[in-house]
Amino acid sequence: MPLVAGIDSSTQSCKVVIRDADTGRLIRQGRAGHPDGTEVDPAAWWIALTEALAQAGGLTDVAAASVAGQQHGMVCLDEDGEVVRPALLWNDTRSAPDAADLVDEFGGGDTGGRFWSEAVGSVPVASFTVTKLRWLARNEPANAARAAAVCLPHDWLTWRLGGAPDLAALRTDRGDASGTGYWSPATGDYRFDLLEHAFGRRLAVPAVLGPTGEASRGPGDITLGPGTGDNAAAALGVGARPGDVIVSIGTSGVVSSVAAVPAADPSGAVAGFADATGRYLPLVCTLNAARVLDAAASMLRVDLDELAELALGAPAGADGLVLVPYLEGERTPNRPTASGALHGMTLRGSTAGHLARATVEGMLCALADGLDALTRQGATVDRVILVGGGARSAAVRQIAPAVFGCPVLVPPPGEYVADGAARQAAWLLSGGTEPPDWAISGLEEHTAEPVPAIRERYAEARDHTIHRLG
Repeated sequence: MPLVAGIDSSTQSCKVVIRDADTGRLIRQGRAGHPDGTEVDPAAWWIALTEALAQAGGLTDVAAASVAGQQHGMVCLDEDGEVVRPALLWNDTRSAPDAADLVDEFGGGDTGGRFWSEAVGSVPVASFTVTKLRWLARNEPANAARAAAVCLPHDWLTWRLGGAPDLAALRTDRGDASGTGYWSPATGDYRFDLLEHAFGRRLAVPAVLGPTGEASRGPGDITLGPGTGDNAAAALGVGARPGDVIVSIGTSGVVSSVAAVPAADPSGAVAGFADATGRYLPLVCTLNAARVLDAAASMLRVDLDELAELALGAPAGADGLVLVPYLEGERTPNRPTASGALHGMTLRGSTAGHLARATVEGMLCALADGLDALTRQGATVDRVILVGGGARSAAVRQIAPAVFGCPVLVPPPGEYVADGAARQAAWLLSGGTEPPDWAISGLEEHTAEPVPAIRERYAEARDHTIHRLG
């Protein structure tokens, strides 16, 4: 019974699962927190990984491991492999002006969007690594001068697990590389011309491995897989197949679908990422997801279960009360300086239940906009799979079908990003052409009559907010 480890180094914490490589059965697990903020010293990730591994019983009996991590984060290293500055995370929006400039420098508007989408599958926004490199070059020239290599959070952790011998040993995978803004999912090549254009000179970058490539050897000579970005790992963890749409409600909100061909959306709404299986993962990401629920619960001085109970006790549509949930700006649509807003307040709708309902519906409507963007790019929607911490809310599970307009499947609560990394490690061990079939039991199906008025009122409020704050 070989064992494999899957590691999820997310924005908020590090999770480790140890699973049976043949069946996927969970053996043990561990978890440790990450510091808050939109820039973090990568050393904090290593400390958390060490603690989570210790809680999970270590790696001494593990045959292979893979790391999945938050996408886009900029980790710059000097010639000696030392971190140059704290990593800028995906949710750091300070490079929004740099993203706009990078689009403008290739024609701006539709022309610039078309250039970038054809070059790398995505149009730069503040989340993307390429924009953070431009910000670094402009704002911290001394740190930029020290930088010899750039990698992503999961790349750096895999490299550290492998002993961090030198910069030439950096490895990544298609899924995470496709979120940099200087690697093309369609061609499988780096666009060094775009990296140099953004930063001013070339940097060393990790070699891109296929789904079952071996990155290196880790502690005790275990095999280290290529790892991947968190979204690709989640899709692998739930066993997503072509025709599936995965809606993940975590720190960010993500709507993605497994596809056989790469996407290229010149509007920038859909990021044309690769997945962790050799296919593609067109994806829409919002900055605001589960923490919108946290904020509402804090305002109402209730816990999340009580918030769900309040929401389910209010009528569908919240009697016209609408929340536009741009509490941290927004990535899709690209409104980094926007803020949240409540619309349609009346005496009747001014209750805790109405606010709770409007919160859940507003968050789900923002994700439903992402689902619409995927279908415009040709995505097939056979089923929606709802995952992430936000999916644990009874209100989210029950209201989602009415907002999305289709049945929703909810797997049991779990660490599906870490599970995807573990499944990749098991695939590497097996040497098969497809990942091992780890069946997920206990899927809940939720259905509800669609309520188009919820989306219609949300669209009116959203467009008003964008016009006023954009």
